[in-house]
Amino acid sequence: MARFQPKNPDFRAIAIQTFEAQRAMKTFGISIARLEPGEVDRAMDYSAAFTQQHGFIHAGVITAGLDNACGIAAFTLMPAGSSILTVEFKTNLLAPARGERFTFRAAVVKPGRTLTVCEARAYALHGGEETLIATMSGTLMALRGREDAASGMALATA
Repeated sequence: MARFQPKNPDFRAIAIQTFEAQRAMKTFGISIARLEPGEVDRAMDYSAAFTQQHGFIHAGVITAGLDNACGIAAFTLMPAGSSILTVEFKTNLLAPARGERFTFRAAVVKPGRTLTVCEARAYALHGGEETLIATMSGTLMALRGREDAASGMALATA
């Protein structure tokens, strides 16, 4: 049984639609690997285009992946007609982002009507071994009646 019950029966389709509308995630090559109520896994292959001076994936890219994972995990528990906005996060970088593939796993800790708290972890797959490279605690806010900047349409409408 799921840890949380979604408020929107179409949560999966709406969360995927919201994720697909995010151009930054497409640019980074981040995709959905798993999506459940209050939980999400994202995946990204290594790309030299996103490295810093030592050849590691830049911390900003890792942070963006973690933030997005938290946002979509929280979004799966929002009522129909909601959209999501990050209002705070704290990232701990634990090891260099070196690997062939990266995973961003997020889970809701405490859902709320307006604010939801999430935790996320980023892992790097390098030489067949998975290493924890970063963690994030984030707070996300449910928005109602906001428009998508790209289309002028309300986000996440049912």
